[in-house]
Amino acid sequence: MSQQSAFSSPGFDFSNSVRNNFLQEKGMPLPKATSTGTTIVGCLFKDGIILGADTRATEGEIIADKNCEKIHYITESIRCCGAGTAADTEFTTATISSNMELHALSTGRKPRVVTVMTMLKQYLFQYQGHIGAALVLGGVDSTGPHLFTIHPHGSTDKLPYVTMGSGSLAAMAVFESSWKPNMERNDALALVSAAVSAGIFNDLGSGSNVDACIITATQTEMLRNFVKPNERVEKERHYTFRRGTTAWKSENIRDLIINEDITLVGATGDAMDTS
Repeated sequence: MSQQSAFSSPGFDFSNSVRNNFLQEKGMPLPKATSTGTTIVGCLFKDGIILGADTRATEGEIIADKNCEKIHYITESIRCCGAGTAADTEFTTATISSNMELHALSTGRKPRVVTVMTMLKQYLFQYQGHIGAALVLGGVDSTGPHLFTIHPHGSTDKLPYVTMGSGSLAAMAVFESSWKPNMERNDALALVSAAVSAGIFNDLGSGSNVDACIITATQTEMLRNFVKPNERVEKERHYTFRRGTTAWKSENIRDLIINEDITLVGATGDAMDTS
């Protein structure tokens, strides 16, 4: 009888499923997938690429920033939207942006979008998904417009319209129902705004405003806070209360100024030689 192979067989391995069921029956909760908490999108149009993102940053159930910027600079004609851990997306895109500047200086040519995509996917694959950066990369180079998605573990897709983040399903529904090839600039911009807005209003991790970036062969236009669907309106009534309306039971005033007596130690010693 041949001995059992010391190496695992190819394909899926379900050897831990019995252990997981046993731990679950004992009351141990299984780990849950964490949400990226963002809606980032991109689509092709007749003259180039349009990227879009919401502006909400969350810390668990807390809204940490209502107007953060999720469309990051890579080169003059390449931008990258980031979903996931804010520090990971910003540091990853800043690192690749620096590397692309050095690449352009060493080759004497403008960087291509596929070069940025390759460097990003190789960088993320090294860390096997531990860098929480889900990216939408778009730009225009000498070969035309290109749009990629890059997952945290390093896999990539190239599609005419893409979405990422926790609000990606709502945004993808808008794209699949309304996107068509060779769209005009205004129509594509309105579609991107509608897709991001669908994520904002249907996903708790997305919110606030809509940012957009239009990239063509001749220029890059950044539209910060292009749509503000959640502006705070003025209250219908103004409430004012006279001074002393709320009473207090006790009063304690603390003196924050501390007086200290300083005793000099060794003041009678020899003076320092400064000659």
